Amino acid sequence: MRFLRDLYMRLSRQHGWRADLVMVLAGGLYALGFPPVHAVMVLPVAFCLLALAIDHAAGWKEAARRGFMFAMGLYTVGLYWLMYAILIRADDFWWLVPLASPGCAVILAPLSAFSAGVSRLVPRGTGRLVVLAALWTLTDMARVYVFSGFPWNPPGSVWAFPGLAGDIMLQPAAWIGVDGLTLLTCLLSLAPLYGCTGRLACAGVLAAWVACGALRVASIHDIYGHNPEVVLVQGNVPETEKISRDSDVAVFRRYLELTHAGVQAGLREADDRPVVFAWPESAFPGLLLEDDIARPMIMQAGQGAAAGVIGTLRWLEADRHWRNSMVALLPGGQPGPPYDKAHLVPFGEYQPAFLPFHVVPGDGLTPGPGVQTWHLPGVAPVGPLICYEVIFSGQVVDPHDRPTWLLNSTNDAWYGNSAGPRQHLAAVRIRAVEEGLPVARAANTGISAIFDGRGHELARLGWDRRGVLVHALPDALPGTFFGHYGRLVPLFLVGVTGLAGLLWRRSGFKEGS
Repeated sequence: MRFLRDLYMRLSRQHGWRADLVMVLAGGLYALGFPPVHAVMVLPVAFCLLALAIDHAAGWKEAARRGFMFAMGLYTVGLYWLMYAILIRADDFWWLVPLASPGCAVILAPLSAFSAGVSRLVPRGTGRLVVLAALWTLTDMARVYVFSGFPWNPPGSVWAFPGLAGDIMLQPAAWIGVDGLTLLTCLLSLAPLYGCTGRLACAGVLAAWVACGALRVASIHDIYGHNPEVVLVQGNVPETEKISRDSDVAVFRRYLELTHAGVQAGLREADDRPVVFAWPESAFPGLLLEDDIARPMIMQAGQGAAAGVIGTLRWLEADRHWRNSMVALLPGGQPGPPYDKAHLVPFGEYQPAFLPFHVVPGDGLTPGPGVQTWHLPGVAPVGPLICYEVIFSGQVVDPHDRPTWLLNSTNDAWYGNSAGPRQHLAAVRIRAVEEGLPVARAANTGISAIFDGRGHELARLGWDRRGVLVHALPDALPGTFFGHYGRLVPLFLVGVTGLAGLLWRRSGFKEGS
């Protein structure tokens, strides 16, 4: 143990390029805590090393450099799966493959550098550690303002374990959101440096967290009544096949066949509930609103369903813009209201202005006006969300027209059988807890899934499988505290925590202890 402690201290006292290397490795280690690995025990190892490196920095500028390099490792490893999207267009952008995740890391790392540099201005001790946790959470929250927003993998998402353990650990998000979980995660990750009293306090917080989550999971029971029986159609169409457009007719027939089989199964299980089927993001190989033949064919395949929701592109002649949309079809093929994706994927759906070369096909897409609630005939109010939009905590529900369920349509085929689709799925689960709403997720290549308002997984259709997922949606839970106040809750907690750290004058970690 003494050898390990001495090694730890030597690592934290490095300077120059050696310190940079140590911080990059520590950040990469931290990334192993995210789904699907969930190695949460590495978080204290990595985050405490960062805190000690900040303590041993010559000043705030050197501390900021430590934070920057830590974030370079964190985002380079945590976002490694971005290279899969580049590989799909490797003939044109092969040289970007090794730069995809490091390039994003360079853009995001200054936020972490700010946290580390400013915390260094606080006197050394427990107060500095608490301020570091608060600032790290604050700058993580600020990622919604980078590009069109990039809040992927907030530290609070490390608790989205599979099964009951994850259900329990995610429940506080109903009050404080995933950003509140991030604050708790940062504070607990620094527990080894607090001294005996601080560690006991952290143990008490963790015990209360588990007890609170277990009590909420046990006290809430799913009720089935108002929400529909959903049929999620997973066509499992490779992205290369979608891009080539060589098999559009075959793909369309595949979706019709799956829809017919799924809706018939749904009708048998629905009792008095309406049946709604959903195709994934951009599943229709054309412009659905302009295709008067395809729409009735789709609803004929889904005969008996109250509605079908289809992912498609839309061309707006008035402003000559493309939009990534979901279109609701009513019996007979009559189109209902379209929903246009509001948060676009940087480098994938729109071209950031600062980029000196063109990577987005054509002129890219135009964002829609924002979240809304659909009121379809005979169907409980639903909030449509397309792909990337579901990662935005506090921004998935119309606050003036709360739906009773959410429908997320996505295409994760771009990112292969990697951590990316699993991390995306974890975000869907956390949104269910935050809002107290069941979520149905239709994914092209998987993972399609259904969660209740506690974030408990009711059903799934795994990666790289073709088929349908049929399951009843339970009713919505009462509106949550977080659902009402949104990100003001974790922002308030960050402010209180940061103030407490500034007022703290007692010594924290002692190297000789």
